[in-house]
Amino acid sequence: MKTGVIITGGRLDTAFAGKFLKENPADLVVSVDGGLEKTKALGLVPHAVVGDFDTVDRNILEEYRKNPCILWDVHKPEKDETDTELAVNTAIKLGCTRLMILGATGGRIDHELSNIHLLKYCLDNQVEAYLYDSQNKVYLLSQGRTFCREALYGTYVSFIPMTEEVRAITLTGFKYPLNRKHISIGAEAGLCISNEVITDRARITFDSGILICIESKDF
Repeated sequence: MKTGVIITGGRLDTAFAGKFLKENPADLVVSVDGGLEKTKALGLVPHAVVGDFDTVDRNILEEYRKNPCILWDVHKPEKDETDTELAVNTAIKLGCTRLMILGATGGRIDHELSNIHLLKYCLDNQVEAYLYDSQNKVYLLSQGRTFCREALYGTYVSFIPMTEEVRAITLTGFKYPLNRKHISIGAEAGLCISNEVITDRARITFDSGILICIESKDF
């Protein structure tokens, strides 16, 4: 499995990112537009750089342009895709089957929601994808999953329907269990929010639908 990290131009705590990448090394680095500045701060040389470059520092841009080993995927500002979407496509074309996306949360909510929906695009293309920040790990579930308490990203685990309905959710080993409960977008919104794993292993199963799963922690 080839793992890629995508460094976007959104909000990113470089201290967090440096520690995260040391603990979670990647085979490939793709920088997205203004994310090139974060890449520079992290002391990394990306394998590919994607975007329209309307937000990146020109001196940093020119410094990286001198490196002949970097693949450049340049686009006009007027385009149908977001820069992050283009970066996901580039990473997939370069053989990544697992993606860790940094800087995709915490800024403009339209960009954040778009990035969450990009996870569905990855799922449809058989690519395992995650959004990370210092508080959250966000990914999609299309089938059951076992959670090891010691391996969780934070204290809390939340499940939010991505599809209109998710049927027959069963939670075992969680503080708030469920037994074959159907949940829908906009209904009983708090039912699967801020749950906690109370045994060494907990499990979710469901019959159909797709869930947004968020492992999170307080500061």
